[in-house]
Amino acid sequence: MIQSMTGFGKATLEYGNKKIVVEVKSLNSKQLDISTRISGLYREKEIEIRNEISQQLERGKIDLSLYIDNSGKESVTIINQSVIESYFQQIKQLSVKVGIEVPTNWFEILLRLPDAMKTETVELDEEEWKEIRKAISAAIGQLISYRTQEGKSLENVFNAKITRIGELLDEVAQFEGERVEKIKSRLEENLQNLSDKIDYDKNRLEQELIYYFEKLDVNEEKVRLRTNLNYFTETMQHEKSPGKKLGFIAQEIGREVNTLGSKSNHSEMQKIVVLMKDELEQIKEQVLNVL
Repeated sequence: MIQSMTGFGKATLEYGNKKIVVEVKSLNSKQLDISTRISGLYREKEIEIRNEISQQLERGKIDLSLYIDNSGKESVTIINQSVIESYFQQIKQLSVKVGIEVPTNWFEILLRLPDAMKTETVELDEEEWKEIRKAISAAIGQLISYRTQEGKSLENVFNAKITRIGELLDEVAQFEGERVEKIKSRLEENLQNLSDKIDYDKNRLEQELIYYFEKLDVNEEKVRLRTNLNYFTETMQHEKSPGKKLGFIAQEIGREVNTLGSKSNHSEMQKIVVLMKDELEQIKEQVLNVL
């Protein structure tokens, strides 16, 4: 079963007074390309997160976000009581000493003074991290399910396109005999027109014609094309993460179709080749998104 490289997963976690959100997005890429946006409290776990992604998702352009929805709870700002008390006592003493009345708006003044407020950073709790790991796994699992669902759609597309190319290949047979006869008749007509003007060795000509028709024979191309079509289907159905391999097989199919076109020398066969190329281009476009 193939998977798409496109996917999205999201998981949320309520822990204490925090709402923690994990989002994972995946797009197609030749290699594994991981980008992370992680809230400062959890940044020390980035390598662990990257390893988890590498093991589960294999390939693609992966964007992971891990953040606290109410991010103000990541750190706690509190009143520095000891500093406030010190300021208060000093102002009272200074008021008596210099004969200035004490202020009536104590809090407004005191809270503006340096170091009156302090921020305490909350350290990551191991129990909290265990729960976050579960949320990350859940988000990645959701993304994989999305990839699998998209992969089914891609598989249906590929099956339809491969089947259509096979049907077009079957249509080639009806024109092969006609093609040879037309070429032979045309050559004989041209030679008849020249026979009274030039002399030629008929035995040698016959040998050359045999060689010429052998060069135009497309049976080998048809066999190889059919083999590659079957190989594409087998690879898609039985191999894990076959995206790159399917791309290579599609290239081989393209080579055989091109050779078939160059040898066809027949308008109807060339039309069939054009239709094959159209189906193949759609395969090549979609196979870039296969894991």
